[in-house]
Formats: sequence, structure tokens, C-alpha cells
Amino acid sequence: TVIKSLHFTSLLILSDLSRTACGDPKAKPSYLIDKNLESAVKFIVRKFPAIETRNNNQQLAQLQKEKSEILKNLALYYFTFVDVMEFKDHVCELLNTIDACQVFFDITVNFDLTKNYLDLVVTYTNLMMLLSRIEERKAIIGLYNYAHEMTHGSSDREYPRLGQMIVDYENPLKKMMEEFVPHGKSLQDALVSLQMVYPRRNLSADQWRNAQLLSLISAPSTMLNPAQSDTMPCEYLSLDTMEKWIVFGFILCHAALNSDPAALSLWKLALQSSSCLCLFRDEVFHIHKSAEDLFVNIRGYNKRVNDIRECKESALSHAGSMHRERRKFLRSALKELATVLADQPGLLGPKALLFFSFILACFLRHIAELIFYMEELRAHVRKYGPVMQRYYVQYLSGFDAVVLNELVQNLSVCPEDESIIMSSFVNTMTSLSINANDDVFLRLADHRELGKMMNTIIFHTKMVDSLVEMLVETSDLSIFCFYSRAFEKMFQQCLELPSQSRYSISFPLLCTHFMSCTHELCPEEVNRSLSLCNMFLDEMAKQARNLITDICTEQCTLSDQLLPKHCAKTISQAVNKKSKKQTGKKGEPEREKPGVESMRKNRLLVTNLDKLHTALSELCFSINYVPNMMVWEHTFTPREYLTSHLEIRFTKSIVGMTMYNQATQEIAKPSELLTSVRAYMTVLQSIENYVQIDITRVFNNVLLQQTQHLDSHGEPTITSLYTNWYLETLLRQVSNGHIAYFPAMKAFVNLPTENELTFNAEEYSDISEMRSLSELLGPYGMKFLSESLMWHISSQVAELKKLVVDNVEVLTQMRTSFDKPDHMAALFKRLTCAVLKRMTIIGVILSFRSLAQEALRDVLSCHIPFLVSSVEDFKDHIPRETDMKVAMNVYELSSAAGLPCEIDPALVVALSSQKSENISPEEEYKIACLLMVFVAVSMPTLASNVMSQYSPAIEGHCNNIHCLAKAINQIAAALFTIHKGSIEDRLKEFLLASSSLLKIGQETDKTTTRNRESVYLLLDMIVQESPFLTMDLLESCFPYVLLRNAYHFTFIFITLCVPLTYLPN
Repeated sequence: TVIKSLHFTSLLILSDLSRTACGDPKAKPSYLIDKNLESAVKFIVRKFPAIETRNNNQQLAQLQKEKSEILKNLALYYFTFVDVMEFKDHVCELLNTIDACQVFFDITVNFDLTKNYLDLVVTYTNLMMLLSRIEERKAIIGLYNYAHEMTHGSSDREYPRLGQMIVDYENPLKKMMEEFVPHGKSLQDALVSLQMVYPRRNLSADQWRNAQLLSLISAPSTMLNPAQSDTMPCEYLSLDTMEKWIVFGFILCHAALNSDPAALSLWKLALQSSSCLCLFRDEVFHIHKSAEDLFVNIRGYNKRVNDIRECKESALSHAGSMHRERRKFLRSALKELATVLADQPGLLGPKALLFFSFILACFLRHIAELIFYMEELRAHVRKYGPVMQRYYVQYLSGFDAVVLNELVQNLSVCPEDESIIMSSFVNTMTSLSINANDDVFLRLADHRELGKMMNTIIFHTKMVDSLVEMLVETSDLSIFCFYSRAFEKMFQQCLELPSQSRYSISFPLLCTHFMSCTHELCPEEVNRSLSLCNMFLDEMAKQARNLITDICTEQCTLSDQLLPKHCAKTISQAVNKKSKKQTGKKGEPEREKPGVESMRKNRLLVTNLDKLHTALSELCFSINYVPNMMVWEHTFTPREYLTSHLEIRFTKSIVGMTMYNQATQEIAKPSELLTSVRAYMTVLQSIENYVQIDITRVFNNVLLQQTQHLDSHGEPTITSLYTNWYLETLLRQVSNGHIAYFPAMKAFVNLPTENELTFNAEEYSDISEMRSLSELLGPYGMKFLSESLMWHISSQVAELKKLVVDNVEVLTQMRTSFDKPDHMAALFKRLTCAVLKRMTIIGVILSFRSLAQEALRDVLSCHIPFLVSSVEDFKDHIPRETDMKVAMNVYELSSAAGLPCEIDPALVVALSSQKSENISPEEEYKIACLLMVFVAVSMPTLASNVMSQYSPAIEGHCNNIHCLAKAINQIAAALFTIHKGSIEDRLKEFLLASSSLLKIGQETDKTTTRNRESVYLLLDMIVQESPFLTMDLLESCFPYVLLRNAYHFTFIFITLCVPLTYLPN
């Protein structure tokens, strides 16, 4: 028991030592690669194990300084070799004891004893071979012993035996062949007993197919009959394990090959089946070359050498095809078995032996599909374990106990002690019940028939107590932990083939096996299994994400074909067909109409979209196969990987679909982007048909981030891109006079200019586009857009205040001289008049914001009509005596819903941030009052501008001065709310100041009065726009007859007599 518990640890340490001390230069002890110590190390290796330290001080002098460090750092390596030596001593002692006791070995009778004996021999052989593969073993042991002798005055007490062992096992197999001469009889008996098992298990795929192995439905009448065998434990022995026993066993007792035909037959069959064996983890043993090198130097073994060469040729030419055909058979057979057991899990009871015996057939002879079916069968055993346990509890008590009792009663010779033991077995099995949780432990006897029955009983008890251990024993594939490159390559090949991608989940599932092979002495292996599982799931999610992206691209293309802009050519062709006009070139291919791609004349016709959907469904089956998996106390959820990748790709795709080009300032129309986003979302919603993920969570996370200035990764969003484009491109061109706001169309329209713009403003600013923009950005994004617009307004207001400060004395005098026209005219000439241009820019920005707010209101009214109506009702019923702070909170709520407010809360916030520390509130209030006076007295100058002509068709002016109405009202309301003044009084004062417009009616210069009627109309627009002014108040300052005449002139005279050549076609 001690030897069995220690052998894995010894193998593990030696394997790790061979990698660190020999393989990886970075992990080598520094003393082995130090150039200063190179000559000393070579001397020690050359003289090993007898190192004369006294007469070679010059060569070993460098080691004197490092002796304490050498003792400290090489102790772990040195005592590992000592442990191996002690392990060898225990094995030799045990083998001698077995021979002295003349233990009988037969795998078909005393299975456990024979199996453990053969495992011990193979483990011992592997250990000594690994020892011989450590190239630096002599240097490590010699350096440690030299440092020990220099420190303590004598060699380590284990060194002589250890050094001799290293020398003796330079060629381990040759040495062990000599060692096993006394043990040849026991080893030969154990190996020859495999002749009843190994040839029967090592069959070709055709023989398996003819025997209908693994098929439960080939003989329906016997489906419920339990699978039985005289050698039940042998049925789930791994072929690789038996081949190791045979190859290494007959190398050690090679004399049996010349004396026993059965031994020679087993030997040849094993050599023909494979060309190499796994020693431990990633250490391999090349069978034919090693055996030939050993036997070629033994006299009289020419026939065996020839046999080896023939078997080598047979293995190279036939073994590969044999394993390939086996895999083909197993692929269909395991699929059938998994399907049947999924439908009828009760069959796991009677057919358990069938399952456990052939699940090992794909061990190391695998493809992804085989691994997948194996994992599916393992899952069935775990899920329906209680069913199997119930079945075998009844089987043990109802059948096995009866048969065992009969065998015990018929024993011709049975000593009293054995009789008591066997009777106890029978009584224990008979007393088993369905509800019993008793662990059953049984022993074997020396009687052959009884032994076979006891083997059967042991298998049945394992079905009750040790299902998990049986799964590990028969279907563990943890060996892949040490072949990570090959494992990753298989995974990539599986992922690249659409027909195999549904089985890709088997690779991360295999990472759960790695817990059974890693060890606490090698913590880096834990990280390796975790990183592999993470990498596999990440790659699967990436592949699914790429397929989904391709499908979304195809769907966006199809959705784009349905856009209104593509129907113009169809309408044109229909019109020309009616008028019998010929358009287009002859032979020009006719454009396909949307929907043609859905018309199929042949079911075999497969489009690219069909292939993508097929590949996606296969891969999503794999991702959705298990909800989660545990690897080293870490839970991996495949669906979360897909969700994470979809969020990242959806975010990038939305931003990418804007097609924003910073150099040319090009960007997609909001309506087109909305169409593409909806097509994208439709595809993503269909993913829920393949995988159980919450796609709504993806939408919420991504779309909410797009309503902010930056996303969670600090990247720009569509909110920031569109805000930047509308401010820096569209509104800047409005300021430059290339675009005008047409109130009648509720859109910005390009004006004819020498340099045509690269975009059509109407296609980005009409009501449908603004609604699309509101759908995309949402209330949060539109609020950010408003805040950015208000920032620009606040900068313009700051410049206006500077103009007021520069002209403060003149404006102060004008404020008290409204009733003195001549004095006002003289004072006006002293003003630097640039105020109206900036006010017009403010009006344009506010007009654009008004469009955005109206679109937002329309969108929210569709989505949340009851909430919007409640907010609107709340806003409309604010009492006039309500505190301004409370009113502003209501206005802020209303503004967020897109409702117009008497006082714009966003503008109030923006202008409030401009308060200067050096100017008193009284001065700020005075500047605000003078600003309104400045604007009012400057309005007559607009009459001289050619572009100030009012057009009834657009209900405005082509130089955007009609936007002054909104600017004056909004700025006045915001400024006097901040300074706690009376908005009505200040606007009344504005009307009094604007009465200077009456002066231009007395002007005789046609240049300065060419558009006076159009300018008169501004006063009416201001009053109509203002919630604080009335027409009665306007009548008291400005005669209404002038407004009536102005409307009559513009609607009749201008429309009929003056062609507006500057209006767009």
C-alpha cells in the first residue's frame, strides 16, 4: 500500500525534475549553467561517482565559495534521487517476497492482485527509465555530495549507494532484464493470463461491426438482459495499459518469448498495434527501436529481432488505418448508444458493462466527436447514478448472493476461516436493500470458479459504491494536460470544420479531467488547466461572435435595400414606362428587387446566409450544451463568454455603422443607422433560439452605454460622434451662411453657393431624421446633445457680454432715450454693432435644439405615452406663485421628456456657470438688461441686408434672422431667471427699444430700407414665440398696421414680382 501510494509522487517529481533540470534552461539550477563553475562540474561528472577532492583543489576551488548555497539549493533535487533509491529498494523487497510466497497470478481469477502486480512492475520500469533521462543527474548528485563533504568533512551517508545506482542504471532496461531473472516465472504467469483478454479486446473495426458491439437495438429481444462476462473487470481494462504490461513485461522476462508460444503471440500483437507508449505524462517510449537495441546484443535472439522488425513494418503500415476505422465505427456506435441511453436511462443498469468496456476504445484514439459522445455518456452516468445503484443493489441481493451461496456450498474443501468469511459475504449481500447505503468490501478466494464469481460481484459493488471512480478509471483523458499544443491544434481543427464545431465543447469539458492528474507539488499545472479552459471557451465565443457578425452584415445589407432612397429608380422606371420614354443604356442589367434572395427554385441551392446559420446553430449547440463547468474550484459559464463577446462586438458595430470619417466629416444618416441597428438587434434576438442567454441584458448594457459620451472602455459612442458632427459640421455651415433653417419644413436646407457642400443638410435634420436620432441616443444622449449645444450658446453669450461692456456707456444713455429718436440715432453710430450675428447663431442653435426636443417628445410619446402625458399635465398646471426652484425642477423633468418650457433649464444651468467673481450681481443684471437693449436697437440694420428678405414659402429669412425670435426670448428668460428679475418687464423694455424700427420707415435711402417689411415681421415673430408678451403690448409700441402692410407686401408683392433666386430648387 505504501509503495502504491508513493509511486505516483515519485514519478511526478522525476518528471518535473527532468523538465526543470534538463529541459528549460531558465529553470536549471544556476550552478549548472554558471560559466565559472563549468570546468568543476565537468570534472565531477567525469569522475562520478568516485570524486577525489583532495588532489584536485585547483579545478574545484571555485566550488568552495558556493558550498553552503549548493547544499541549500540542491537539497530538494538530491533527496528526490534518494527517495527514488528507497522506492527501488522497497520494490525489490516486495518482488522477492512475492516470489518466496509463490503467489499465483491470473488476471481472469484474482484480477486485483494481478493488476496491481503488473502495475508495480511497469511503474518501477517507468521510474528507472525517467531517472536515466535526467541528463544532469550526475552533476546534481556530485555537486551536492562535494559541498556536503567540504562542509561536514565526510560524504552523505546515502551517496555511495545512490552513486552506484546512477551508474548501474545508465541503461535501465538492460539492468532490469538482469534483475528480473529471478522474478521471471511470476511475471510470465501474470502476462500469459492476458491471452484470454487482450486478443479479444484488440479487434478490428470490421469485427466490432459484425459482432454489433455497442448496439442496443440490434437485438431488441435481449435489450433488457444484463451484459455478462466471466472476466468482467478485464472488460474495462484499457488497451494502452495492457500493451504497457505486455511490452515492458516481456522485455524484462524475455526468455518466455522463446519458450512460450502464447507469450510470443501476445508480444507480436502488442508490437503490431502501436509504435510508441506513454511512460508518464509527456514522456514516451519508442517500442521497436528500444526492443531491437536490447535484443540485438543477446545471443540467439536473431528471430526475435526479425519479429520486431516485421512488427514495426506492420505497425507503420496498418496500425494507423486500424485506429482510423475504429474511430469511424465508434463515432456512429457511441452516437447511437448515447441517443438510446438519453431516451431510456434505465438501460444504464443492465448495460453498464457495455458502456464501461468500450468507452476506453477512444482513449488517445480520438476526434472531437468521440470525446463529445464520451462526455455525454459520462453525464448520463452522473445524472442517472441512483438508477444504476438501485439496479445493482437488487442484482447483488437477488442474484449474486444466491449464486455465491451455491458455489460456497459446493466447495469440496473449505477451511473453517474461509467458510466463515464466505458465509459473511453471502449474508451481507442478501441483507442489502434499496435504501441501504452500506459500503461492500469483498475478498477473493483461490478457487477459480469462485474467483470469477467474486470478480463479477466486485464489478457490481463498484456500480453501487464507486461510479465516479469507475468513470475516472475508464474514461479519464487528463493526459491532454501535458500535450497542450496537440490539444490546442485539435481544438482549432474542430472549430474550423462546421460539421465538427458542435462537438467543440468537449475540449473545455476535458479540462475538468485535469484535476485527476495534477499534483500540489506542481502548482503551475493548475494554472495551465485553467488557462486552457478559458482559452477554449473564449475561442468558441469569438467564433460564434464572428458568425453572428457576418449574419448581421448580410441582414443589414438586405435591410438597406428596403430604404426609401432605393425606390427612386423603380418609381422613375414606372413613370417613364407610362410615358413611353426610354431611359438608361441598352443591355444595362436590371436591378434586383428586395426579396429575390428568398425565391428558391431548388432546395439544394444554399446561399451564404444559409451556411452561416447552419454553422452558427452547430456552434451554439456546443456553447449551450452545459450551463457551467468546474475546474479547480473555478466555475466557467460558456454562455457568459458569448454574452461578453456579443456586448463588445455590438458596441464596436454600432459605432462602426455610423461610418464617421473625421477627415471628410462624413457620417451615416440617423435613419439609416437606426435601420441597421434594428436589423442587427433582430439577428441578436434570434440567438435566443440557439443559446439560453439574456439578449435583453446585452441590449441594455450596450445601448445605455451609447447614450453616454464615452463607453465603459473609454471609447467614443454614437452620442459623442453625432453631437460632434451636428455641432462642428452642420451648425458651423449654418453660421457660415451655407445652410438655412426653414420653419415651414422644420429642417435645415442647403443654400446655393459656389462651393457645394458634401452633404445635404435636409437629409440629416428633417423631422424623420431627428426622430431616428432620438431613438438612437435616447433621453440621456439627447440631454448630452442639449448640454453641448448650451455650452456653445454660453460661449456666444460670454462674447455678447464683452460687447456690452465695451459699449456700456452708450447703451446706458440709449436705455433712457427711447423717446428721443435723433439722440438715439446719434448714439447708435457710436456702437460697434456685431451683436446680431452672434444672436443669430444662438437662435440657430436653439432652433436645432427645438427640433431635437420635438423629435424626442414624439419618440417618447410612442414608447411611454402615459408617462409623457403625466409629465406634460404636471408642467401645464404649475401655479404661477410656485417657488422658482421648484418650477425649475419641473421644467428640468419636462425638458428631459422633450416638452417645451417657458424657461429652458439647460440654458439656465449653462449661463449660471458664467458668473464672474470680479463683477457684482448688480453689474451682471445691468449687463443683461443692456444686452437686450443692444439687440433691440441693432435690429434696424438688418433691413439693408439682401438676405434679410422674408419668404412665405419657408416662413423665414434665408440669413436665419427669423431665429432671433427664439434667441431673444430664451436668452431673456434664462438671464433674468438667473438674476431674479422680471422677464415680462425686460421684454417690454426690449419692445420699447425695438420701436427704433419706426425710424427706417422715414429713411429715403433704398439700400438701407430694401427689406424693412421683412424686418418688421421679426417683432411679430418675437411676440408669437414669447410666453411673456402679448399683441396688445406690441400694439402699444409698434403700430399693427405696419405689420399688416408688411405681411401684405411680402406675401403678395415679393411672391409674385421678385423671384427668389437664392432659394433651393
